[in-house]
Amino acid sequence: MHLDVLDLRNFYYRTGLGRAAQKAIRDQVVALWPVQKGQTVAGFGFAVPLLRPYLAEARRVIALMPGPQGVMPWPAGMANVSVLCEETNWPVQTGTVDRLVLMHGLETSEQPGAVLEECWRVLGPGGRALFVVPNRSGLWSRREGTPFGFGRPYTLGQIEAQLKRHAFIPERHVAALFVPPSQQRFWLRTARMWEEMGQRVSTRFAGGVLLVEASKQVYAPTRPGLREAVKRPLRVLEGMPAPGAQPA
Repeated sequence: MHLDVLDLRNFYYRTGLGRAAQKAIRDQVVALWPVQKGQTVAGFGFAVPLLRPYLAEARRVIALMPGPQGVMPWPAGMANVSVLCEETNWPVQTGTVDRLVLMHGLETSEQPGAVLEECWRVLGPGGRALFVVPNRSGLWSRREGTPFGFGRPYTLGQIEAQLKRHAFIPERHVAALFVPPSQQRFWLRTARMWEEMGQRVSTRFAGGVLLVEASKQVYAPTRPGLREAVKRPLRVLEGMPAPGAQPA
C-alpha cells in the first residue's frame, strides 16, 4: 500500500526529522553516484528528495510517481519533471535510463516483481539502479511515524535475492539513518554525528535504510542456426562429376 504524496511531502520538506533523513540518504546516493553530465536519471516512488543534485548536469531527470500514491509538481520554481504513472507501465522508452533510484516504490508495492521488471526494461546498457528500502533490523522500520514504517522491510539478503531473481546483479550496498527516528532537538542536532559514526561501525545492521546498487544483467545472444556441426552430413551430390569435369 503506497503512502499519500501529501504525507510524504510534509514529512520530507516540513519536519526536522524528514529534512535530516533526506540529507542523510541523499549524501549516500551522491557518494555512490557522483554527478555526471549527460545522463538520464529517473526516480520511482517518492525519490524526488534524492534527485535534486542531478538537475543541473543531467541530460534529463524524470520523477515517476505511482497512481496509488499521487503526484505533486517538482521541483519548486523550475520546469516540472514529475509525472503520474501506472505502477508497472512507465512512460519511459526501453533502455534509455542511465541511473534509476527507487524510494518508497518497492516495499509499498503489491506487485514488487512487476516493478522490478519495469526497472529492468527502462535501464540501458551499463545502467544502474539504486533501491532504498527499510532495514528490517533498524529502528526506522518499527516506527509508524515515518514513511519507512510502512510496507515490507528487508534484510540485505532478502533484497539481494529478490534482485537476482529478476536478472539484476547486486554490486554494492550502504546503510543510512543511524540517528533514532525522533523529533527531539538533541537527536536532530546530532544527526550528522550519528551518520558519520554509523558508517564507520556498520553498513548493514544498524541503519534505518539499506541502499543497494544493482546492475542490469544482459545475457549474450545465441548464434542463429545449428549449434553443432553435423557429424554425418548427407552427401546428396555424391557420385556426380564436378563442374567442368569430363565424363569418363
